[in-house]
Amino acid sequence: MRLTSRVRASELQGRAWLNTGGQDLDLAALRGKVVVLDFWSFCCINCLHVLDELRPLEERFSDVLVTVGVHSPKFEHEADPDALAAAVDRYEVQHPVLDDPELTTWDAYTARAWPTLVVVDPEGYIVAHLSGEGHVQGLVSLVEELVAEHEARGTLHRGDGPYVPRPAPEGDLRFPGKVLPLPDGSFLVSDTGHHRLVQLDNDLETVRRVIGAGKGHADGDPGTARFTEPQGLTLLPEEVRAAAGYDVVVADSVNHRLRGLDLATGEVRTVAGNGVQRLLDEERARGAEPNHIDPAADPLDVALSSPWDVVWSARADLLIVAMAGTHQLFSFDPRTGRLAVLAGTGDEGLKDGPSAEAWFAQSSGLAEDSAGNVWVADSETSALRVLRFDDDGAVAVETAVGEGLFDFGFRDGDAGQARLQHCLGVTQLPDGSVAVADTYNGAVRHYDPRTGQVATLARGLAEPSDVLLDVSGEEPLLVVVEANAHRLVRVPIPAAAQRVDEGASRTQRARTKLAPGALGIEVRFAAPTGQKLDDRWGDPTQLKISSSPEEALVEGAGTAQGLRRQLVLADGVTEGVLHITARAAACDGEPGGEIPDHAACHLYQQDWGIPFVLDAEGDAELVLDLRGVN
Repeated sequence: MRLTSRVRASELQGRAWLNTGGQDLDLAALRGKVVVLDFWSFCCINCLHVLDELRPLEERFSDVLVTVGVHSPKFEHEADPDALAAAVDRYEVQHPVLDDPELTTWDAYTARAWPTLVVVDPEGYIVAHLSGEGHVQGLVSLVEELVAEHEARGTLHRGDGPYVPRPAPEGDLRFPGKVLPLPDGSFLVSDTGHHRLVQLDNDLETVRRVIGAGKGHADGDPGTARFTEPQGLTLLPEEVRAAAGYDVVVADSVNHRLRGLDLATGEVRTVAGNGVQRLLDEERARGAEPNHIDPAADPLDVALSSPWDVVWSARADLLIVAMAGTHQLFSFDPRTGRLAVLAGTGDEGLKDGPSAEAWFAQSSGLAEDSAGNVWVADSETSALRVLRFDDDGAVAVETAVGEGLFDFGFRDGDAGQARLQHCLGVTQLPDGSVAVADTYNGAVRHYDPRTGQVATLARGLAEPSDVLLDVSGEEPLLVVVEANAHRLVRVPIPAAAQRVDEGASRTQRARTKLAPGALGIEVRFAAPTGQKLDDRWGDPTQLKISSSPEEALVEGAGTAQGLRRQLVLADGVTEGVLHITARAAACDGEPGGEIPDHAACHLYQQDWGIPFVLDAEGDAELVLDLRGVN
């Protein structure tokens, strides 16, 4: 839906600019261009998806369009200018970025969710305001329309934009992601920033072998194969390797695929994923079961979404995949190729219970313990979770450390009060306790299930993204992937861990003031040009609403068709988080006409986690946009 009112875009204000060669930008400097403001945070998997979605748009319209990334941090660590600069390098962001640590520009444009896109025309007026992923098709149409309109007016200026690339760091590794010990004492590293795998000798420095020829997707020998931001690695059991025909499974995150590696030859093959980012199926928009994958499906025909880590579960006799992009855990059987959803509804948040009912939030690290439990570093809830398998094969999800999407910190002590900050890796220690790569705290933390206590093993690390128990020497040590230092280091396991309490925090994002009692929810949606709502089986729209804590909603929780809902907020709960998921299904076809046979159909979905506080003068209605380009 293109905005019809002419609203001037607010000025771009923040701490500093990146990717501009040291120059500050303002809207006057961008006049004459179509401008896409991308409000993002580098912790957010959906924001990373949008970065990739925008790349072809930026290339196609390079002389008339300028993307400006407005970095609006969720976590405290993301407000560190050095951390942001590293993220811009890591994710190969090729447009100007405004560092907005105080959320000044975020607030000026009334952003409510990561990611948010705002389109500004060449005369400086806002023409569209979008939330979530999947807007490229609509953006192409809108940019074409704006270019034609403003070229005719003489208000379009063609030519190069203000992007100036930053110098690339040098070294054998670039933002390494995960590490795997190999039987011969060497280590296999996902060299994420170089889009390849690197085998290191036991000294963690000497490169023995490189597998991968750079960014892209290709199977073949070490000099031919290509990856795009590979992450997790796991070695299959010997009998499974023999049946599967490969030894190591690689989570090829941006390619949305699982890859198989033959250690003897270095040959790489794709074993699961069709390369298309998985979105929740169209049936889910109609309330159907979201956790079903056809057991007979060819694994190469199944869409995955940003697989971030993999681990073999002896208890389940399956590979477990942290499917960060859909906030779920998948299982994969390399012997048969069968894929299934193991845990998680696809809703983003922290909710324990039976696996089919649990919520995760961008799970990014996995490890199996000696009892067969699988520990999960659940990054966006800054939580340590665990899967427990019973004798009948049922799986339950529990939270050991962590509170919710907006709660984090650096605090040791009792697990109920302890806090982490966007953790990415986990491993079991010799005594059965668990070490966690506490990434945004620059630390390795320690959780002991016997005592329920959290302690700090090491700190001062540069975004540790993985942690591994190393028993190759005389004493056990930890191997830590220090991503932003582009290296692996060994860290001793101290007899007495240091104790830290730097407090617990919530994201600095302002809480929405809501009036107690009745609250109207409206989600606005308009199908893009050339599409119409798919109403062949009834209302194709749906709202799913819940709250944290659950008792904050007296009425209105649950899933139902339609994009309007009346809620009643409890008087006794002063603050919380509203979890809102909106979905709509549309197919190619003209409004008012029939949907053609074999028409392409599309599911549009957006999830919001909206922190709120009750205030007598707060809003009695909340209006959100599912899609804003038509």
